[in-house]
Amino acid sequence: MSDDLPLALTMGDASGIGPEIVAKAVAGNAGGPVIVFGSVLVMREAVRRLGLGLEVRAIPAPEAARGAAGCLEVIETTRIAALPPVGVVNAVSGQASFDTLVAAIGAARGGQVGGIVTAPLNKEAMASAGIRYPGHTEILAEYGGAPRVAMMLVNDEIRTVLVTIHMSLRKAIEAADFAAQMSAIRLAHEGGQALGIAAPRVAVAGLNPHAGEGGLFGEEETRIIRPAVEAARAEGIDASGPWPGDTVFMQARQGRFDVVVAQYHDQGLIAVKYLGLERGVNITLGLPFVRTSPDHGTAFDIAGQGIADPASLEAALACARKLVAARAVHPADP
Repeated sequence: MSDDLPLALTMGDASGIGPEIVAKAVAGNAGGPVIVFGSVLVMREAVRRLGLGLEVRAIPAPEAARGAAGCLEVIETTRIAALPPVGVVNAVSGQASFDTLVAAIGAARGGQVGGIVTAPLNKEAMASAGIRYPGHTEILAEYGGAPRVAMMLVNDEIRTVLVTIHMSLRKAIEAADFAAQMSAIRLAHEGGQALGIAAPRVAVAGLNPHAGEGGLFGEEETRIIRPAVEAARAEGIDASGPWPGDTVFMQARQGRFDVVVAQYHDQGLIAVKYLGLERGVNITLGLPFVRTSPDHGTAFDIAGQGIADPASLEAALACARKLVAARAVHPADP
């Protein structure tokens, strides 16, 4: 895939901060050419409310983009007849965010854009529109045609990949089986390489307190996780563990490990988000195209106030460009 193609930038949930941070990122130059996938009406209102002075220009397809300075180019990917309410869960916004993501995936799979950067969507809003997906990752996996995917959360100090994603903790424990461990470890290795680390040191966190304490606090470490680590090492991956979840991220920050494999959503995300939402980027590994996003949600509590910080979205754009450039050199990278 060529690294000179524009990135697709989805507007996210129209009732949240997505349109605002998208407009701010484009006004700040966005680090290169982008095409916004979403609603012309919503983006024009966001630009007007913020007083950015951008021209919002509707285009029919990525090939029609000009990339002119001071212009926010939008592909209309959803039908929004009237501006939806801001700061509340809304079915129209939920449907629009889903439609927009699916359209961006199609453009990425068709080679029309270099990759996708997604503004936040709201799971409850999608559910109110009858769309039953837990989040971005699951939609990307199905419509992106990926047999295995994983979330990698990164900032300038920590990189973590999740074994399980959007499910209850009870279900996550059941889902974190040997196959899930192997998939996450392999993707962590590949993801580290895509970020420029030739031989990533992958630390696998335990599931139970003290990584099971030799079986005293649970047997998942000895029965599932350690055998997966050993199998990964037999494949040539520099994997180790299981390590206690309450100390492994500290050791990664100190430089002992390059990527941490976390067993469930909050085990990995608390460590990353504690360092600051404005610094975090979410990368979806395993897709046939690049996808990144900011590491925060729709922030309904501040939507429409003009105070949302675009820093994490700008970091996601920069990360996407780095990954697209790496793929141009090594097409097999995630």
